[in-house]
Amino acid sequence: MSAPVEVPLKDAYKLLTHGPTVLVSSAHGDARNVMTAAWNTVLDFDPPKLVVVIDKHTYTRGLIEASGELVVQVPTRDQAALAYALGNESGRDGDKFARHGIKTFAGSKVGAPLLEGCHAWLECRVIPEPHNQQTYDLFIVEVVAAWANPAVYRDGRWLDAPEQPGSIHHVAGGAFFEAGGMFSVAGETLG
Repeated sequence: MSAPVEVPLKDAYKLLTHGPTVLVSSAHGDARNVMTAAWNTVLDFDPPKLVVVIDKHTYTRGLIEASGELVVQVPTRDQAALAYALGNESGRDGDKFARHGIKTFAGSKVGAPLLEGCHAWLECRVIPEPHNQQTYDLFIVEVVAAWANPAVYRDGRWLDAPEQPGSIHHVAGGAFFEAGGMFSVAGETLG
């Protein structure tokens, strides 16, 4: 894997606007976890904000509430089975990173681990909204650092890279679809 390229915060929203299933990692003290989240979206551009639904019964939720931080990652088609497994296991039952041989690297702004092999990584801090969190399991987060794999994202845009696996989008019951070929209706040249 090539080293990630930094994405300017003003462009961080572009890493999620196509609606992928994401992996959410969290950490507090010596504890860490990762889960799958299909309900997420961009909320604002400047500063960049996202919303992510994190069920109150998850182990990840407790770590996020304790640390105030998380990482939202865009996994690839090659990681679909992992994403499915991570969404159907609890971190309370043991270390998911060890169980699945997940390699990680450190971010630049938050303590939660970043998973190798993803298309994009968004380091985030929680904007406390107790009513939304408790009532709707909805977390509003500010993106404080954003990174992308240069094989699929460069110069402020996703590339048409058919040799690379696409992002995944959960349908239901373990079924996903993969983002496919890019096309333009505006006459733009696609990378």
